[in-house]
Amino acid sequence: MQQTRTFTDKLFLVLKGLAMGAANKVPGVSGGVVAFVAGFYEEFIHSLQRVNYRSFLLLITGRFRSFYHYINGKFLGLLILGMVISYFSISKILDYLIVHYELYVWSTFFGMIIGSIYFIAKDFNLKSTKNLLFILLGMIAGVGISLLEPATENDNLWFVFICGIIGVSGMTLPGLSGSFILILIGNYVLLLVDSVNALFDTITDLMKLDFSFANDPERVRLLQVLTSFTAGSVVGLVTLSHILGFVLNHYKNITYAIIIGFITGSLGVVWPWKEKIFKTGYSGEFLKDANGNLVLDNYDRYLPSLSDSSTYVAFIFIILGILFVVGLERYGKTSKEKQA
Repeated sequence: MQQTRTFTDKLFLVLKGLAMGAANKVPGVSGGVVAFVAGFYEEFIHSLQRVNYRSFLLLITGRFRSFYHYINGKFLGLLILGMVISYFSISKILDYLIVHYELYVWSTFFGMIIGSIYFIAKDFNLKSTKNLLFILLGMIAGVGISLLEPATENDNLWFVFICGIIGVSGMTLPGLSGSFILILIGNYVLLLVDSVNALFDTITDLMKLDFSFANDPERVRLLQVLTSFTAGSVVGLVTLSHILGFVLNHYKNITYAIIIGFITGSLGVVWPWKEKIFKTGYSGEFLKDANGNLVLDNYDRYLPSLSDSSTYVAFIFIILGILFVVGLERYGKTSKEKQA
């Protein structure tokens, strides 16, 4: 499975990881869509499948080179490197853009998903009644998830571990946004904002040789939460990859049909024209997270006004999103032809 890759291939793998990491951070967008459209989804899933009992034996017996080769380490390592870089860089830029240019960010992702639906479906047998049925089921599931009411925050470590398993789904299931699922569970701010900020602050303190954070109960709690979430994400990533690898090998058409349906259903989540609804307390006051930010509850969606110039700018960003997917798809096709 390990392939010889040029410097350009390696660079693009890191960039793909950047794109996946950024997509996973945005509620409603799935990093799995990036993997699917860019043409490395199956290699990603099958590589994760190699993290199994045999690879564990190779690791504990010190056969590191065999372990690295067996799990397709070059591919996974570069991809994960891109995701890690994204988490502390691109995702921060995205946070800024969403605050100041929210309509255009959502428009771009909306266009990317439209492009994804077209390019995944264009070579798929849409005349098959069975395929259409599973596409419909995927759409119903996607729309149903987008209409669910968010729960309240829960920092119990076992629940956080389960959140990790569920939240990582966006990396392995195209169309199912792990970030949006975390909003529904009620733990998005806790797991992807507060705990990550706590880790960043802790790393900064350690670089200054300042260990006073160990006496801060809130910081320690958030680090425990992040550790439990990370462990759940690793377990979920490996477990889901084995399940997906099996269904891709035995039920490929059904799997693709459900994925197309999921992605189509997720359009409602990333609809650009919407107003944020923030959580309120019993007395009507707005609730805030540990950083003093309002806690997102859900969205109130509406149709765009054709008399507003920003609507036409948003249309341009939708087109740019579609064109971005065109570029990804063409690169993915070229990469496959080179490897053939």
